[in-house]
Amino acid sequence: MSNPAQRANKLFVKTFGTLADALYAAPGRVNLIGEHTDYNDGFVLPAAINFHTIIAIKRREDNKFRAVSDAFPGEMKEWIFAEEGDTPESLEWVDYLKGFSAAMAVSGLAPKGLDLAIVSNVPLGAGLSSSAALEVAFGTAVNDASQIKLSPLAIAQLAQRGENQYVGCACGIMDQMISALGKQDHALLIDCLDLDSEAVSIPDNLSLIIINSNVKRGLVESEYNLRRQQCEQVAQHFHLDSLRHLELTTLDAAVNELSDVCYRRAKHVITENRRTQNAAWALESGNISQLSTLMAESHISMRDDFEITVPEIDFLVEIISKVIGEKGGVRMTGGGFGGCVVALVDHELTDAVVAAVENRYFEKTGIEAAIYLCSASDGAKRLDQ
Repeated sequence: MSNPAQRANKLFVKTFGTLADALYAAPGRVNLIGEHTDYNDGFVLPAAINFHTIIAIKRREDNKFRAVSDAFPGEMKEWIFAEEGDTPESLEWVDYLKGFSAAMAVSGLAPKGLDLAIVSNVPLGAGLSSSAALEVAFGTAVNDASQIKLSPLAIAQLAQRGENQYVGCACGIMDQMISALGKQDHALLIDCLDLDSEAVSIPDNLSLIIINSNVKRGLVESEYNLRRQQCEQVAQHFHLDSLRHLELTTLDAAVNELSDVCYRRAKHVITENRRTQNAAWALESGNISQLSTLMAESHISMRDDFEITVPEIDFLVEIISKVIGEKGGVRMTGGGFGGCVVALVDHELTDAVVAAVENRYFEKTGIEAAIYLCSASDGAKRLDQ
């Protein structure tokens, strides 16, 4: 099969009858540790991955956008820049693009329109941020085509704003930031309070493996937004802007003032922030046994305190843990309720991990897992034609 860039060019010519001006790419991501901490102004440690959304574009002289996607053949979506819009009742793929353009309009930016052909190999619905890759690829294309000169961080912020205010998902900044700012062979330790980021090298002897449980992710948006509300309730109880500023000793002292659910949600966030910082140090220094412990603790916290895992995900983690021991780490990654497991594994154990998953997961669950051997990728950019 041709690569995504070739497919995007081909789709553009087929749709619009002319060659594209330029190609833009933005990666999906996997979060190594730091789950549901981003919207609590905490720390996350994601890596951009070598799965991308590619957009072929041609500039227009009006303010109309026309877009097609190979994931939804035969659909041409059109909209006018700066149109006012409410959150859509039934979400479509184009709404992520409309959300970005709406965020631009609110910010007083006025780009020219584009014709767009979109191709992606970021797995849909797997929790690998296909939506952020789409938003950031589009934002990078609009920014460059109209010479607006936004920084990658500003593009990420507009993408988040569009998803929050137009799409209606109260996501944090992590997905958009790592898609815009990723660095090859590195994870990024992101401080979601001040948006500082620090590149953390991934040791050469580790394989980055993502295993998609292929469990259909139900109620993700509603449960995600509920978790966010619960965290905000606890912050408000302590008269704080976010859980970033809450110490575990303070939370424990007030355990009888909170519901059990809210206490456990906050406990996860506070302890996950600490684990994420420690994991970045462990990764940078090559202390894989410490990384292994921290990723295991993170998974237990997501399972017991934040309650976002499912039995199939827990089983995948169990399978892989038995193979790798302290020679790597494994945990659920993403928003939860299905989706993926991430493992950082010593190269010599990669084949054993793949074999164990293939042999045991289907036997117990009746579901075929999808296994992706990944590498950490650069962030969004214009591609050479």
